[in-house]
Amino acid sequence: MVKKKRTAKKRCFFQELSDHDLTVEAAWPQLFVDHKGRYWDVPESISVDLASLVARRGLRYRFGMHKNNGSPQATNATDSDTPLSLLPGLCAKASVTYDKIKYLWRNTETEEEYKDLFPHDQGLMVPHEAVSGIIGSSCASWIWNGKNLIDTGEDPAVSKRRKRSRFNAEIFGSVCYTFQQGRFSKKFGDLTRADARLDISSASGLAKKILNGFKSSSADIIEQPSASPRLNLIFQQQVAGPVVFRADSRISIDSLSRKHGISIEDFICSLNFYMDPNTSDMESGKIVAWYSPKRNEGMVELRLYEF
Repeated sequence: MVKKKRTAKKRCFFQELSDHDLTVEAAWPQLFVDHKGRYWDVPESISVDLASLVARRGLRYRFGMHKNNGSPQATNATDSDTPLSLLPGLCAKASVTYDKIKYLWRNTETEEEYKDLFPHDQGLMVPHEAVSGIIGSSCASWIWNGKNLIDTGEDPAVSKRRKRSRFNAEIFGSVCYTFQQGRFSKKFGDLTRADARLDISSASGLAKKILNGFKSSSADIIEQPSASPRLNLIFQQQVAGPVVFRADSRISIDSLSRKHGISIEDFICSLNFYMDPNTSDMESGKIVAWYSPKRNEGMVELRLYEF
């Protein structure tokens, strides 16, 4: 018997308030991507999100509710553990962040040769070198835990470890270095940009992993994906006109006790065609054709406000 594929449906409501943005979204099924690039179909997903607008002092906060129904299904993997956040349940979430940027140098004065030229993208028109950082805290409470486990017949001892806690709080942060040369206005060689960002998504998980890393036995190491820091490296180079070559790599820095402490989680090569802001009515928009040799997957996408 051939199983009939469900038709995906999605509804989204967005409202701009005086100091906040309100978003309500419902989808059945909803597609999610985990940190390893694996796709998951959740039969039903409903979320409500209230986010503060960007403040001059860098302080932001957001509140939300999220509800999942049904057992998630992996679309491109057969032996993967389901992320606990995708299991059925109703969750209330809140987070607060503070970000800061320090320019080592920034050339805002337009040279004579650029007087009659227009940038291909407003976000890439200023050469600079900068260091930025963000630190924040988040908490989540599972008001209704739904089915804690997926009925897969796995060992009860393994299932017990997979149970998620009713309440959890976490501290996270990232540090980024950016260097850009050129104003992305000429036809050739007017943009070279490199970004290096270190992300720590779980400060407590990282601390436990470091402590366990010094133990002689690796059996006690916490297998928590968010506990490993991740280094994101991005390189961009103008090819011709509004076309830019971009290479993205994500590197996971695992526990010190492992034989191979660094592993490449993903690598993506892409060609980006930036749309003319003078004709497209958008300050920043581009068409991206990308390919990931590690996942053997590619796609063509329209992206807005991404540098």
